[in-house]
Amino acid sequence: MSAIAARRTIPAKALTMADLLEQLGDIDPQRVRMCPPPGQATEQDVIDIHDHEDRLYELVDGVLVEKDMGYVESFLAVWMGHLLQGFLEKHDLGILAGADGAVRLMPRLVRIPDLSFVSWDQLPNREVPEDPIPDLAPDLAVEVLSKGNTSKEMARKLRDYFRAGVRLVWFVDRKKRTVEVYTAPDQCVVLTEGQTLDGGDVLPGFTLPLRTLFARVPQRTSKSAKGKNARQPAKKKPKKK
Repeated sequence: MSAIAARRTIPAKALTMADLLEQLGDIDPQRVRMCPPPGQATEQDVIDIHDHEDRLYELVDGVLVEKDMGYVESFLAVWMGHLLQGFLEKHDLGILAGADGAVRLMPRLVRIPDLSFVSWDQLPNREVPEDPIPDLAPDLAVEVLSKGNTSKEMARKLRDYFRAGVRLVWFVDRKKRTVEVYTAPDQCVVLTEGQTLDGGDVLPGFTLPLRTLFARVPQRTSKSAKGKNARQPAKKKPKKK
């Protein structure tokens, strides 16, 4: 393979696997699919893998990156979706898609938010797009952070969303029990468990106390604190001879 051909098969400046992983946000290499080779994957690969293997992959510069998710994170996404859908049934502002709702943000870039809201303003006929991967930038994208998500990966996702025209992004952090509310990549408000999330200009009238969102998620206790506060077994008295 010529040097020119090699450059066409992988993202720009990614000459080694280390370069590629860095560009993707220093993610675990196990999340990068090697067949088809990085740089050669297409949207059809995303669809075929989902249909035949039931696995979710995002497409980033022709590279398939498996979406990281855990059971608690899945629960939070479904629970938040339930609360959002209840609001939308009373306020017909648009449609909500779940954790396998892939969208094409731009050519060779397919993202799969855990939740996404699209207003009717983007869908003049008020019909759900039939394309498996519609050419659509959601008004709201929600990401529930998982163990495998790195800060660099999420920073890149954030830039991708706003470059494509997303108006509002929520990062839900179940470990910290917070929601980071982004209206731009460099404009963020961090809400803690005692505060209330609102929909801003995207979902006017929607409010969600974070205590309600995290109510069924157990508090995480550090091992050191657990060991320090745990009840110690009573010492046995030495037997008298």
